[in-house]
Amino acid sequence: MFSPVTGQNSKRSAVRKALDRHKVYITAQRFSAGTYQARVLVDGEAYWVDEFRLSQLQQGLSPAELELTPAADD
Repeated sequence: MFSPVTGQNSKRSAVRKALDRHKVYITAQRFSAGTYQARVLVDGEAYWVDEFRLSQLQQGLSPAELELTPAADD
């Protein structure tokens, strides 16, 4: 059975999880030869990623978990 306390706890848990997730900022995009790349800023570090890696970052995975290397200064 669903109680108000259980509902409130699940809402608080969802908010806590969203706040703990890192922010991903897209700073540049490239479209070349049918491929997409985005330069993203995560926790103060820039990375070039493809569309799949971008979606993984936006879902909450960290660059370390994806074994990304920082982008060279342009």
